[in-house]
Amino acid sequence: MVDPSPPAAPDDAVARTRGALSRMGAPERLAAPLVAVLGPTADAQLTADPWRLLDLRSVTPEQADFCARTLLGEAARPDDPRRVRALVVHLLRRASRDGHTAVEYGRMARALRGLGVAAPDAALQAAAEDDRILLVEDLPEEDDDEFDGDLPEPPDPERFLALAALDGAERRLAAELVRLTASEPIMDSATATETVRTAAGALGRDPAPETVAALVTVALRGVTVLVCGPAAAAARIEAVRYAAAIAADSQVGMALVAPNASGAAALNRALAGEDVQARTVAAVLSDAAAVPAGLVVVDQATAVDTETFAALAAACPAEAHLVLLADPAQLPSAGPGQVVADLVASRAVAVAKLPDDPAAGPREALAAAVGEGRLPERVDAPGHEVVLVPAASAGEAAHRALQLVTDSVPRTFGVAGEQVPIVTAAPGGEAGAAALNTACKARFNPGPGRVGGLDVGDRVLLAGRGDGYAPGDTGVLRGHDGSGAAVELADGTTVTVTRPAHLRPGWAIPPAAALGGAWPAVVAVFTPDSALSRAALRTVLSLGERHVSVVDATGGALAEAVRGGARPSRSTRLARLLREG
Repeated sequence: MVDPSPPAAPDDAVARTRGALSRMGAPERLAAPLVAVLGPTADAQLTADPWRLLDLRSVTPEQADFCARTLLGEAARPDDPRRVRALVVHLLRRASRDGHTAVEYGRMARALRGLGVAAPDAALQAAAEDDRILLVEDLPEEDDDEFDGDLPEPPDPERFLALAALDGAERRLAAELVRLTASEPIMDSATATETVRTAAGALGRDPAPETVAALVTVALRGVTVLVCGPAAAAARIEAVRYAAAIAADSQVGMALVAPNASGAAALNRALAGEDVQARTVAAVLSDAAAVPAGLVVVDQATAVDTETFAALAAACPAEAHLVLLADPAQLPSAGPGQVVADLVASRAVAVAKLPDDPAAGPREALAAAVGEGRLPERVDAPGHEVVLVPAASAGEAAHRALQLVTDSVPRTFGVAGEQVPIVTAAPGGEAGAAALNTACKARFNPGPGRVGGLDVGDRVLLAGRGDGYAPGDTGVLRGHDGSGAAVELADGTTVTVTRPAHLRPGWAIPPAAALGGAWPAVVAVFTPDSALSRAALRTVLSLGERHVSVVDATGGALAEAVRGGARPSRSTRLARLLREG
């Protein structure tokens, strides 16, 4: 995957690349990013293959074609193998941003025809020779039914194209999960049952039979998905406590991992006073060593993408047990893949469901109703745990969201307004993240923007990956010097951000950045041009521990999306790889 904010490039290479860009009619401002991506010989590579411009995410095929024609003249043909290779990589990268780890061959061929490639089959074969691209052939999966007579003809293979690096990560993840599924039991079922009951008794509780059975599965099986819907929040925290008891009694140790800092902070609030301490995936992986635990529990696991999961699984020591706490009905990860859904579909790992709490509150009840395809016009929530706020336009939605974070929510729940994130699904405009962040900064921390448009005290969103942090982490900018910006993350840890492009305003964030997080109170905004789905609403309803306001300016489109049940569809190969493994 191309880093969106590569390091600075050497001046001489940038100067040469500016010359190459000038000769092909491209903006010279692209020189530094291209050198950072292609290396110090970027000028020579562009001269030999002008379609390498597409290595930059900001460049479109039409723009690259224009530059190629300027440089090559009539030699710039639509079926030029260089063009085709660049287009395939461009399309695969775009697909990965949509969550796919592989693209079906026929779909890629149709996309190439739309870009003027007359013979996409031959072109794809040529493109498969590029070391950035992998052509994968799978025989169709069939039932092992008995047959009479002659052997049947072998079926045609299913063909996929994938970015080689992403396919490698998916294969590594499958291999690591297969390794972990072979782990020996941590303890036998009778001992695990007694351990759970003893731990529950110490807390003055009587564990539900489903919870006991789920934790016995955790003790026995190497990889387990614990499904926990919105009404199973209490059972989820109890499961973490009981897993810690199993790890302590068996002396294998437990690591509790959250997708991001706000998720880790929420877990630590729920587990205050206990020996269990949650850390972020990024912090765990930054240790550059195996996770020092025989039981690794990943909370809100749907938020973790394929590449990150591959690294985490590889860091699990031999014979470790991996446990994923997840609601598969929520949105999948912001990065490529759908690991939890693929694990469940593969039937290669253990799956257990944690019980719902019959006394769950109005927010959990609404999330459950959304999962069933219902969005009521009004919600009975005496304690204002969840509020549906209608708005007639994006402008009104922005006004109501700001009123909620600056007045209503702080006054009702005693939470400081600057600590209440606005999760906006609007892609732009008055209710988009940019406009809302500008308004929030003026209200909460006005200043000249000395740190790339930000000031010390600003809420920030980390949009890149660095030492101890990952995309989606949020925190507060505490200082800045020659070594970088000091950001206090939501879990109380402080990281140094050396790349300015990783820092964004963080009062208002998109749903993709909020995945796996949790805050005491959240305001969510939906507009007609948002990506509306049942999973999107169910996800935002999970983000607030005490309160969620949903500002709905969709004119009924959100309710229609909930009824329709549309769910983002992703093309991945993990389930098949697990079955083969």
